[in-house]
Amino acid sequence: MKANRKSYEANIMEGENKISDEDKIKAAEEVGNVSHRMLELAKTMVKPGARLLDVANAIEDFAKGQGFGIAFPVNLSINEYAAHYTPSADDKKVFGEKDIVKVDLGAEKNGILGDCAITIDLSGENGKLVEASEEALQNAISMIKAGVRLGDIGKVVDDVIRSKGYVPIKNLGGHGVRLNDLHSEPFIPNYDNGDDEVLEEGDIVALEPFATNGKGYVVNSDVYEIYGHAGDAATRNTDARKMFKEIVEKYSSNPFAVRWMSKLFPSGFSLYSAVRELLRIGAVEVYPALVESGKGIVSQMEHEVIVEKDGCRVLTK
Repeated sequence: MKANRKSYEANIMEGENKISDEDKIKAAEEVGNVSHRMLELAKTMVKPGARLLDVANAIEDFAKGQGFGIAFPVNLSINEYAAHYTPSADDKKVFGEKDIVKVDLGAEKNGILGDCAITIDLSGENGKLVEASEEALQNAISMIKAGVRLGDIGKVVDDVIRSKGYVPIKNLGGHGVRLNDLHSEPFIPNYDNGDDEVLEEGDIVALEPFATNGKGYVVNSDVYEIYGHAGDAATRNTDARKMFKEIVEKYSSNPFAVRWMSKLFPSGFSLYSAVRELLRIGAVEVYPALVESGKGIVSQMEHEVIVEKDGCRVLTK
């Protein structure tokens, strides 16, 4: 177990992943509920022939219409893509009849972030693969309580997925969720990686089993549509300065999609030139879409929970 865990109050003040009282828990539950409703909307929209861009925009607009922000761009990762695929500003891609679609999303309010995911099998042929992630998630939730070892959570996920004939993705996993920090400590593995750290009462964590019929690892693809603010840097490029101003004003804490910037630019060329310049000078960092290294099909399920003394409370429901 790592030392120097702070009190609930200190963690909240410093942006850690603790919730100190019922008011903050209520706020987290409200964000989780809207996140869950975003997923429910996705279930009705992810159909063969539907445009990814239309679906992503509609889900994000729904959250905004409820008075919430977006924790991160809606991920619509298909087949061997495991995570971080969000459509571009002029994306023409549509869902196919044989696609298996991971929908990963979250609402945001006052720095409190939601994070949840489902897998939608449009083919109807990958039920066991989807079931592997779903059952692994439910078994992991059932064992969450203060004092549980992180490696033991990973072992349960691994055992379930392998019992179904698949393998977990080892370099993806669950994570802590803090104020304005979606992927914080602790990392919760999808196998027993030997981590003896334990969860503590009040921790907020996202449990995120990934299963595949591939090699069990993801690598970066050449799809770059999600970025995050990385720091201040000077540039003479007018378009880059305009984009950076927008980032600082609206997206300084959480990741953003390039398509969210398209209204600022008359052409796709200037849009992507600006973001490439900001990446070059270190003003932004990129989150490439992640693809299974063996081109295996991937399923994913995710819930966010608050750790309690003798169990946990699911937020994203």
